[in-house]
Amino acid sequence: MAERSRPARGATLNDASRRFNLPQTEADGDWLDARETIDGAPPRLRTTVTIEKPRTIITRNQSPDIPFDRSINPYRGCEHGCIYCFARPSHAFHDLSPGLDFETRLFAKPDAPDLLRAELSKRGYVCAPIALGTNTDPYQPIEREWRITRACLELLAACDHPITITTKSDRVLRDLDLLAPMAAKGLAAVAVSITSLDPKVAMTVEPRAPAPHRRLAAVKALSDAGVPTYVSIAPVIPAITDHEIEHILDRAAAAGARGAFFLPVRLPHEVAPLFRAWLDAHFPDRATKVMGIIRDLRGGRDNDPNFHTRFRGQGPWAELLRTRFHIACRKHGMNKERMTVRTDLFRPPAGPQGELF
Repeated sequence: MAERSRPARGATLNDASRRFNLPQTEADGDWLDARETIDGAPPRLRTTVTIEKPRTIITRNQSPDIPFDRSINPYRGCEHGCIYCFARPSHAFHDLSPGLDFETRLFAKPDAPDLLRAELSKRGYVCAPIALGTNTDPYQPIEREWRITRACLELLAACDHPITITTKSDRVLRDLDLLAPMAAKGLAAVAVSITSLDPKVAMTVEPRAPAPHRRLAAVKALSDAGVPTYVSIAPVIPAITDHEIEHILDRAAAAGARGAFFLPVRLPHEVAPLFRAWLDAHFPDRATKVMGIIRDLRGGRDNDPNFHTRFRGQGPWAELLRTRFHIACRKHGMNKERMTVRTDLFRPPAGPQGELF
C-alpha cells in the first residue's frame, strides 16, 4: 500500500536503514493497535527529545570542497522536516530511520557550551571560524526551549571567536543582541536558506520551517543591524523550484543580502528513496521528469558523492543553473565580496578565577 503524506511532516517513509545491518524486525507492543485512527488517518506524530552526551562538540573535517574546517551542531535530527536534507542518513547510526524518525526523534546536546569552553581553553588551540548549522539547523523549533545555540553563542561572543551561521529560521533574530556586536568587530556572518518563495511549495518541501516571507524579513533585520547576511538557495530542485532562482535573488537583494550561493539537490544514501517517495506523494505529475534531470546533473546517478562535483553538478543542466545564477547576481550587485570573518581577536575563555572579577 502506498504511503500517505502526513500534515506538517516531510518524509512519507520511515524505513530502517540497511547500511549498518540494523535490526529489521518490528517490536510488538500496544502502540501497534493504534497505528491508525478509526477514520483511517495516520496518527499524529509527536516530537521527542533525547539528551545526548558527546565527548566533544567541535566537529572537524578535511573535505577539500568545504570552506570551513570545524563546526558545531547542538542538535541531531531536525524538526523542520526538509525532505532533501543530506543529514538524514546520520540517524541510522542511532538505529533510527532517516525518514520520520529524523524529524520526530531528536537529540539535544545541553553540555555543548561546557564542552566548547574546554576545547577553546586547550593549550595550542588555533582559532578559525566555527560554522553553526552545517548538519542540522541550530535554530530549529526546539532551540526555543533548550537554548543550546544561544549558550554557545554567548561563549563565542565573550571570546571574540569568529562564527558563521546557516539557518532556515527567523529565530536567529532572537540572538541579534549577540550577533550585531560580533558583526561590528568582523566576527559574524549569517546565511539564511530560502529555497522557494511559494508558500505552498515551501510548506511541502520544508514543512516545519518558517514561511519564506519570515525568512526574508530576517535577512532585512540582520542586514539593517549590520550583520553581513547572505542567502542560500540550497537546494535547487529541478522542475519544482529552479524557476524561482531569479525571483529569490531579486527579493534577497532588496532585503539587503550581500551575496548568495546555490546548490543543486543532493540525494545521498537513504535520502534518494525518501525523496522519490515524496515526489510520488506530492508531485506525481512530474516525478519522472524531476528524477531524470537530477540524474543528468549527477552523471546518470541519483547522487554524485565526489568532491567538488557533488556541490556543482555536471552537464548542461548544471551549466544553465550556474549561468542564470551568476547573471542574476551581477544584475543586483551581489557577491562582490566573499563571506569572511576575522580570527585575530580571539582570546581563550576566562578560567573560574577570572570569572569572579
